[in-house]
Amino acid sequence: MNPADRSPSASTLEILEALIGFDTVSRNSNLGLIEWVRDWLKRLGVASRLSYDASRAKANLLATLGDGAEGGLVLCGHTDVVPVDGQPWDGDPFRAVRRDGRIYGRGAADMKGFIACVLAAVPALLEAPLRRPVHLAWTYDEEVGCLGAPVLIRDLRAAGLAPAGCIVGEPTAMQVMIGHKGMRVYRCRVHGLEAHSSLAPSGVNAIEHAARLVSRIRDIALELAREGPRDESFSVPFVTMSTGTIRGGTATNIVPRECEFQFDLRYLPGTDADATFARVRRCADEVLADMRLASPEARIALELAEEAPDLNTAPDAALVRLGARLAGGGAPGRVPFATDGGHFHRAGVPTIVVGPGSIDQAHKPNEFVALEQLAHCERFLERLKEELCAEAHV
Repeated sequence: MNPADRSPSASTLEILEALIGFDTVSRNSNLGLIEWVRDWLKRLGVASRLSYDASRAKANLLATLGDGAEGGLVLCGHTDVVPVDGQPWDGDPFRAVRRDGRIYGRGAADMKGFIACVLAAVPALLEAPLRRPVHLAWTYDEEVGCLGAPVLIRDLRAAGLAPAGCIVGEPTAMQVMIGHKGMRVYRCRVHGLEAHSSLAPSGVNAIEHAARLVSRIRDIALELAREGPRDESFSVPFVTMSTGTIRGGTATNIVPRECEFQFDLRYLPGTDADATFARVRRCADEVLADMRLASPEARIALELAEEAPDLNTAPDAALVRLGARLAGGGAPGRVPFATDGGHFHRAGVPTIVVGPGSIDQAHKPNEFVALEQLAHCERFLERLKEELCAEAHV
C-alpha cells in the first residue's frame, strides 16, 4: 500500500481536531459543535436545518447536498460522547493529540472521526454532478438512548425527503454491518411503607422487595441464555437482561419506603421484546401482591426510560451490496451495540453501519482512531461520490 493511502487529508484532521475540542458529553449542550458545523457548511453555500430538544440546549443538524427529494443517501452520525469522569487520561480528553499514527481524544472513534471525514468530503461532493442527493444527519443524545434520531427522521419527512438508504458511521473498522440488537432500558420504582427498623415487620421494605424483583429479572435472563432464541452472528447470541443502577433508603434505622432501579434489555432482531418485558411485569405483580398484604398503598411502577430499535437489514439488499463495493469487500456482519440506525430501519429506510475506528477504543480513556482508518473512510466516501454520480441503482 502506498504510504499516502494510509494518511488522511489535512482537512479531515483539522476538522476532527475542532470537533474533539467541543465537550459534547451527553449531559452537556452540543450547540457549540452543531453551530460550528452549521457555520462551516454555510460558508460553502449549504443550508442546514436545526431541530432542538425540549430544553433547546441540544440540536440535530440536517443538510442536503445535491438536488431531488427522492433517492439518495443519509450519512448519519451522533455528536454526543460519553463522560470522561474518573478515567485516567494522559492529557486533556477534549484536546486532540496526534501520536504514533493515531489521533487521540474523546469521540475520536465514537464517532467524530466519521463526521470529520464526511465534512471534509463536502467540497468535492458539491462540485460533483450528483444524480442523487446526500443528506448529512448529525444527531444529539445517541449515547443516552438514541433520543435525537426520531426527531431528525421527522424532519426528513417534513421536508419531503425520501432517502433510499442510510449509512451510520459508527466505528466498525470500515467493515459493513447490517444488524444489531434492540435496546430497552426500563425504570422500576418500588413504593413501600416506612417504619422504625426496630419495628421492621410493621413496614414494607422497598429495597428488599426491589431486590426480589431484581433476582427474578436475573432468573429470566439466565433462562433466556439457556433456552431462548439464538443468533450466532452476534458475539452474545441470545437475549440479555441486566440491572444497571439501584438506589433507595435514607438511614439504616428506617425501613425504606422508596427504591428505584433500572434494567437493560438487549433483544435479538425478530424476537418479541414486549413478551420478555411481560414476564417481568408478571413477576412485579406477584411481588406487589405480597407487599399489599402489609400495606394496601404499596406500589410498583415500571416504565420505559430509553429505547433504540433493532437493526436487521437483509444481506442481499442493494444498500448492502453498495456498501461492500465502497468498503472493498468482506462479508457483512453485526455489531453488539445499538445505533441510531435502528430508528431509520424502523422508519423503512434501509440502513448499514460502517465507519472508521474500533468500538474497542470507544468509551475508554485515551480513546483514539488510527489515521489509516480515517484514510480508508475518505476512500469509501470518494467511491460513494462516484456511485452517486452514476445511474441510480440504490
